[in-house]
Amino acid sequence: MEKHNKFAVFKIGQEDFGIEVQKVVEILNPQRVYSIPELPDFLSGVITVRGEVIPLLDLRKRFGVRPSGEDERIIIVKYDSEKIGLLVDEIKEITALGEAQIIAPPAIFKGLKRKYLSGLGKKDEAIIILLDVDDLLTSEEKIILKESESMFEEDAGTGKSTEG
Repeated sequence: MEKHNKFAVFKIGQEDFGIEVQKVVEILNPQRVYSIPELPDFLSGVITVRGEVIPLLDLRKRFGVRPSGEDERIIIVKYDSEKIGLLVDEIKEITALGEAQIIAPPAIFKGLKRKYLSGLGKKDEAIIILLDVDDLLTSEEKIILKESESMFEEDAGTGKSTEG
């Protein structure tokens, strides 16, 4: 029997993207984003979810796509041992793809760095670009992110008093 993996499918611009459901923690409506100075462009800042500070990665900026501004959502995913929010244009569906429906990404692929991709899913006539969540940030960007998070947690928003 063929093994099927489930993917959360979402839109960025005109394209359908997917990430493995087991990486998804929750899906949220847009909310207040706290900006942090000197973050790279594709990081919008951080959000707080039930007291937890979560960095927000704008996948549209990461991939050079203009935001549609319509039905945007935030997908909270497990990232290493942390959580990160992914800002996307809209959530489409949860879909199961069998191994035969997933192909390796071609060598040249719409300017996206191949390392972001775990493959391409074929569903009927549509192609779903499958993202590797763990490779969305470079090592250098992960370091910047860690530094920014700790800076934010010291400064604001966690509800903890900084006075002794």
